[in-house]
Amino acid sequence: MPVFTKQSTINAPASLVFAWHQSADALTRLIPPWEHVVVEQAPASLANGQRAILRLSIGPVKLRWIAEHTGFIDRGPDGGEFSDFQVSGPFKSWAHRHSVTALSPTTCTLTDHIDYQLPLGWLGRAFGGAITRRKLEKMFAFRHQVTREQNETAATSPSTTR
Repeated sequence: MPVFTKQSTINAPASLVFAWHQSADALTRLIPPWEHVVVEQAPASLANGQRAILRLSIGPVKLRWIAEHTGFIDRGPDGGEFSDFQVSGPFKSWAHRHSVTALSPTTCTLTDHIDYQLPLGWLGRAFGGAITRRKLEKMFAFRHQVTREQNETAATSPSTTR
């Protein structure tokens, strides 16, 4: 099963970064502008059982992607984690773990770890494996950049410093 991992250091408290992921508009902010994705239903929270429904276009094909949250753990100042797994969508399987881990009181690590399988077995791997990998690398570079910018700015603004 293919695995994709992206890890970044963010100069902001882990609790701030984890809380940011729980904000109502975080999912929308994390969708790259070049992706043809619309949030049809954002999850009410990241709690276990909550679902996100996305509408996406892959060329002429229109799909709904339903992802359900599980494994929610809030560790307070030490960060937290949650997962989403595909209920239905473009992959044969998709399990995505989001982790925020404190390195110090003002710095943390953001890790996205994805186990996935493409549809159509060896045909999917042969014709879509490299393309999917490049798309994930580009998408998660964007997502980590947005998360870093949003949280490092918030961490240094006068209203959030102590």
